[in-house]
Amino acid sequence: MAGKNLVGPETDALDLGAVFRALADEHRRSVMTQLAADHSDNERGCNSFDLPISKQTQTHHFRVLREAGLIDEIDYGNRKGIRLRRADIEKRFPGLLALLGAEPAGDTAPR
Repeated sequence: MAGKNLVGPETDALDLGAVFRALADEHRRSVMTQLAADHSDNERGCNSFDLPISKQTQTHHFRVLREAGLIDEIDYGNRKGIRLRRADIEKRFPGLLALLGAEPAGDTAPR
């Protein structure tokens, strides 16, 4: 079944402030760290991330990441898929994903 692709802003419209605001939250940063570490860039299900938060809160966090232009969401009706916009992020903000990838797993808590 083909899903409806829910996309964020175009590559040239990605805003650094919106990206930083999205990454300021430890749960969203954890999602991005996991996605950045997987260079296959396969689509993942929302439930594949080990987040200690409710489904409703997860939905909010994925929407924030999508609206910042960091991920695409694919809506299949009864579930959603998540895909990193690696090429767009690397084009607009070179090195950002490498920084996220350098962050040790589980070390996304604010300091």
